[in-house]
Amino acid sequence: MKEYNRKKLYLKRALFYGMLLLLLVFTAGSAKKAYEGRRMQEDIAEKILRFHVRANSDGDEDQKLKLKVRDAVGKEMGELLQDAKTAEESSRIAREHFPEIIHIAKEVIRQEGYDYPVEVKLSSVEFPVKTYGSYTFPAGTYQALEVIIGAGMGHNWWCVMYPNMCFEGSVYEVVDGKSEKVLKDTLSETEYQSLMEEKNYKISWKWLDFWDK
Repeated sequence: MKEYNRKKLYLKRALFYGMLLLLLVFTAGSAKKAYEGRRMQEDIAEKILRFHVRANSDGDEDQKLKLKVRDAVGKEMGELLQDAKTAEESSRIAREHFPEIIHIAKEVIRQEGYDYPVEVKLSSVEFPVKTYGSYTFPAGTYQALEVIIGAGMGHNWWCVMYPNMCFEGSVYEVVDGKSEKVLKDTLSETEYQSLMEEKNYKISWKWLDFWDK
């Protein structure tokens, strides 16, 4: 009986340590994948510029105003950036035209009967996962041209400004042939392919947050 109990105890311990080993391997693998995903996002973020418009509030009128400002500024930026070759060049052009962007936004706001102030800046912004056609950009921090209307406390709108996935006539969030070519030329083959793969970034980031803690 003692020998039987001893073997039973050994078996339980073996199962326990086996499960623990599998858990450690799974956790390490998930953390590694999440880390690689974050590094990939950071590499991609260095090569693109996003456009971010923040409404004064979540009121219906403020949200409508946000879209009208988006249309006016977006049209102008689409023309200014049509020959830009890099995200860095796009950022420089945007910075040089801050006064013009502010003027355009304020004019739209004035015509709609409001007197909200406007702030325009280039800044690092946290964005969630976003899909444009066949391309899914992972969540993370990206450089963005921000247009902040009034208090900037309402729901926001965003897109990828370089390569151009914002402005195609009056249609937003599209990917035409020219944009696809620029995107492919801008990113490495690995980075480009990663945008076309179906990935659950939220799970990866949760695993990474757990690992960091």
